[in-house]
Amino acid sequence: MSSKVVVVGSVNVDLSCYIDAIPLAGETKRGLSFKVSFGGKGANQAVMAARCGVPVSMITGFGRDENGESCKRNFEDNQVDFSSSFDFPENTGVAHIWIEQGGENRIVIIPGANERLVVDEVTERFVNLEDVGVVLSQLETPLEVTESVFIAAQERGITTILNPAPFRELTRGLLENTDWLVVNELEYELMRSPGFKGGLIITLGEAGAVLQSSDGERVEIPGRKVLSIDTVGAGDCLIGAFAAGISLGLSPKEALTFGLECAAISVTREGAQASFPSREEAVRVLEIVSRS
Repeated sequence: MSSKVVVVGSVNVDLSCYIDAIPLAGETKRGLSFKVSFGGKGANQAVMAARCGVPVSMITGFGRDENGESCKRNFEDNQVDFSSSFDFPENTGVAHIWIEQGGENRIVIIPGANERLVVDEVTERFVNLEDVGVVLSQLETPLEVTESVFIAAQERGITTILNPAPFRELTRGLLENTDWLVVNELEYELMRSPGFKGGLIITLGEAGAVLQSSDGERVEIPGRKVLSIDTVGAGDCLIGAFAAGISLGLSPKEALTFGLECAAISVTREGAQASFPSREEAVRVLEIVSRS
């Protein structure tokens, strides 16, 4: 049986506008379509991990509004436990997303309740969870919360995975307690952490990813060529599947290959979580990766 994946991170409602090209300043353009869906980097990664068949607990902040209730129902539908999360009077997080026809996107986030998470309360709920093998976090919630949880995780021998997005400067305490950093090319260029001694994954979009282990071994894994229509959430899909793979006992290379295959499926569909492989699809991909 796999160990539990705990995700400490954000939950949002995504408001997605599909257009042929981003308007210039002062320009008004007619859009192609509009969609309301569930998102937040933390929630996306939690849902993808759960679809891989591993137990997942989410620690996040919900607003006391209809969006918050909808997000809870979505977690229930995807078998993500949120009993360790918090309710706040602020609005539930919202993301405004513009997606061009080629699949490229631009995103503005209003964090709302995601910013209300507090170090002591979150850490206490984390340490009370049982059978945890992996903890995963991003930077859409307070950085000091993630650092505190990662310190507690390392003390308990739990693997820590950090996706430092949206990017900001990382503290030494957080880096010292991170086993795996997962960044895209832009985040890698911004990152000034030459002393980081953990494993590093650099995602390269359709080109695949590079994995560098803590002992310095470097592996390039090519991406599968597909017709991309929407890249929103593809990175979250990859990371959630990678975390699930580590929880299931795959090697880092196998787990990353699994993540890349899941992400390749997601970019052929619209939306974030709506584009992710189903539980049946994820299990099928996992079987193929495990046999190869």
